[in-house]
Amino acid sequence: MSELQKELRRPNIQRRVFSFAQASPTEIVRSKLSTSEIQYRALTYLPDELLTNIPEDDNVYSLFQGFQATVPDIENENRKGHKRHNSKGQKLLAENGSDSDGPPSLVNLKKDRNGLNHKLEMMGVRKNMCSSEIREIDNKIANLNSMRRIVLDRLAGLEKEEAHVEHELLGVDNKLEDLQEELDDAAALSRKSPVLDAEPADDATTVESQAMSASFMSESIYEKLPSPKAKRHKTIRRKSMPILHEHFEPGSNIRELPAHNDMITALDFDVPFGTMVTAALDDTVRVWDLNLGRCMGLLEGHHASVRCLQVEDNIVATGSMDASIRLWDLSRADYSPQDNRLHKDDDDEDDGLGFENAEDLPPPPPSSSMQDCPLFSLEAHVDEVTALHFRGDTLVSGSADKTLRQWDLVKGRCVQTLDVLWAAAQASATMNSNDGQWRTTGRLPDASADFVGALQCFDAALACGTADGMVRLWDLRSGQVHRSLVGHTGPVTCLQFDDVHLVTGSLDRSIRIWDLRTGSIHDAYAYDNAVTSMQFDSRRIISAAGEDVAKVYDKTDGRHWDCGAGVTAEEDGRSPATVERVRVKDGYLTEGRKDGIVGIWAC
Repeated sequence: MSELQKELRRPNIQRRVFSFAQASPTEIVRSKLSTSEIQYRALTYLPDELLTNIPEDDNVYSLFQGFQATVPDIENENRKGHKRHNSKGQKLLAENGSDSDGPPSLVNLKKDRNGLNHKLEMMGVRKNMCSSEIREIDNKIANLNSMRRIVLDRLAGLEKEEAHVEHELLGVDNKLEDLQEELDDAAALSRKSPVLDAEPADDATTVESQAMSASFMSESIYEKLPSPKAKRHKTIRRKSMPILHEHFEPGSNIRELPAHNDMITALDFDVPFGTMVTAALDDTVRVWDLNLGRCMGLLEGHHASVRCLQVEDNIVATGSMDASIRLWDLSRADYSPQDNRLHKDDDDEDDGLGFENAEDLPPPPPSSSMQDCPLFSLEAHVDEVTALHFRGDTLVSGSADKTLRQWDLVKGRCVQTLDVLWAAAQASATMNSNDGQWRTTGRLPDASADFVGALQCFDAALACGTADGMVRLWDLRSGQVHRSLVGHTGPVTCLQFDDVHLVTGSLDRSIRIWDLRTGSIHDAYAYDNAVTSMQFDSRRIISAAGEDVAKVYDKTDGRHWDCGAGVTAEEDGRSPATVERVRVKDGYLTEGRKDGIVGIWAC
């Protein structure tokens, strides 16, 4: 102890102990370890979280073998380069080897064998690396698909909530309009009240006061105050366009509606997830909310089944077997979704408008929901109306009475009648040829074929397809046929044109695409059965061709494919009915079947 005390009394020892007491633990470690050792320990340190989640390595090749397999070409290039630089020395070695071993050199063969074995081994390593990359990509794709489904569900929820908010906004706007009308009516009544107070009350002026009162009622109530039945609210149209269907895989089913009890004869809709109108041989015309899949009501007024219809904004035109055409305004419909379907409880009562079970018949919607929708009726045809099309204030209809009629929707009357047979005879006499005359199709007459199968108008231009297989282009200003397109060998059942092309479908099982500038056939293709309905958008031509699927022709890449319930019918153990009518807009497809079911698909 005495020696220890002597050592501690030395100034150097005291200074070292004092500095050691003031040093931090980090400084102590740094004084004991070198800088390179500290850096190595920092780089090789792994937290416990990484050590607990180490993936299992089932690779049979080492990391060095994988690295070696990635650079064989570089080594070969280096060897070739050395061979070029030392060609003289290698020749001498080869001569010595040939002298010792004799031709062919055994050493060279062994080298070749070892090189080929090494190359084969490296190829196996590369194959294993490619398989590992493929598995990694598959895992990433699976993760991305799951993330995509989550985002799609989120988008669907946002669109439903958006529709609900827009409906609430529409209700508030209607209430504001009603309140403003009440205030205006109150102001009008207050302006008339001083006149009534100033009237004398003696018996001599009783008749005059009654006349004044009658005139007041006539002006204030019948002219100023709208009746509840005549009151029109804002148009039921969405401000935002749904985009959910654009992100579905082509051929994905969006919804199926057991719409009718008999074959669908006509259907049309305004926009995706908007309003759809369907007609069937059960003599009913139903209006649907495609966003919720609910029946809004029935359009009642025709005395027979509706054969053709068109939906444009809120106006609906229907042509019936009773030879009449009726127009309807859906903005007058008394329809309002009761609640937000996102937050609806399971124990809520059914509203009588929606149904989900495909085996149940559609429930009767409220009879008063569409009672204010009828506008007027057009009656001049003497046989069933089989085709119609309207644009703006002009409507053109085709009938089994072999006439086309042009209607002025402002005046509500027929302004021109076109006789198809007479026009065909006139065209034949003018051209002195058989191009424009009525001709037989070379097949047996089909009793089910409509005389006027389809038509479309645009300004003064009218395209009409008839039972003789001819497609005639009319000028409504002169009422004459200025061009006839010959090609179909069966009755024309559907047509549609744009700025350049006219697409037609026929019972001869073909779809033909015509060039309107030259009148020649631009393209054509055929199916196994008759084409009964067709429509195209910017990319696809959709048609119903006597099968349980809708036939899709992609114009961009020329690919044909099927869309509908029949694609997976065998897997699902079902037998869907034949598709009779199709409509498509912006990749949103609706198809009506023979059993009354309407399918909605993304294509």
